[in-house]
Amino acid sequence: MDPLSDVLRSMRLTGGIFLEAEFTAPWCIVSRVEPDDCAPFGYVPRNLIAYHYVEEGELLLQLDGYPDLTARRGEILLLPQNHPHVLASGPGIAVAHSHDLVLPAPDGGLARIVHGGGGARTRIVCGFLGNETPGDTLLSFLPPVLRLDVPEDHTGEWIESTFRFASAALAGGGDRSAVVLGRLAELLFEEAVHRHVASLPEGEKGWLAALRDPTIGRALALLHGRLDRPWTTDALAGEVGLSRSAFASRFTELIGDPPMRYLGKWRMQLAARRLSDTPDSIARIAFDAGYESEAAFSRAFKRSFGTPPATWRRENARPETARD
Repeated sequence: MDPLSDVLRSMRLTGGIFLEAEFTAPWCIVSRVEPDDCAPFGYVPRNLIAYHYVEEGELLLQLDGYPDLTARRGEILLLPQNHPHVLASGPGIAVAHSHDLVLPAPDGGLARIVHGGGGARTRIVCGFLGNETPGDTLLSFLPPVLRLDVPEDHTGEWIESTFRFASAALAGGGDRSAVVLGRLAELLFEEAVHRHVASLPEGEKGWLAALRDPTIGRALALLHGRLDRPWTTDALAGEVGLSRSAFASRFTELIGDPPMRYLGKWRMQLAARRLSDTPDSIARIAFDAGYESEAAFSRAFKRSFGTPPATWRRENARPETARD
């Protein structure tokens, strides 16, 4: 049983490739996945993960408040919160905005960037992953950048060769190649998260460390994957094979909240996000959050936020999702 894999599967990630870029030193751009980058795929995910795969050469990634990272051929950089970031051949170079440099593909294939001063060459493929889970907990707890050395082991050699084969085929505008690379990027993201969690120090506490625990990680996967079930501490303890007292103690030690308090907070967080971001009815949101009636949900929501759901929606809804 792999609790982290359960949580990753419950994310229901999708993705795509939207850009090939060829840079020659010196060069420097600021980058971020924007809704327009997702337009060819017909949708814009609620949560966006940016990534860059280095096909040739090397680059420097700079992100405010985070140490500079160098990535070389065969490495992938993933940005779980899609923060704006700088990619460059080195420090101290004037910055251009990537979207000002994009050359649309005349045949409807991948857009391209060709930019730089004519020196050492770097080629990258840029893409995105995303899902629709409001306030996705895993993404919020990951560091701003994950770096994965693709050719690190035998599995990595297979990943690299697949990536190169599909990437080369994109030159012909093949949609299947873009789909293959999107799926491969999902696998790479999962591998990067597994490696990050495995690297956490022994004795670490918190949500990510709890995913590494066989019993508490499984409980988290169950809670996040089946939010509408009428969970109890007893039911969760039975699912993971512990006594009620042992399970509750272990959960609280790692997470910082007892199981039902954690579940209640998570349900309210998702509900608040859906009220502000979607036109879904309050009854629908209540049912999806595991409440048998809209009235019970409204009481719980008011206890958490100090205001009923309808009032929260009026005060916090996006203009495009606001209701009368």
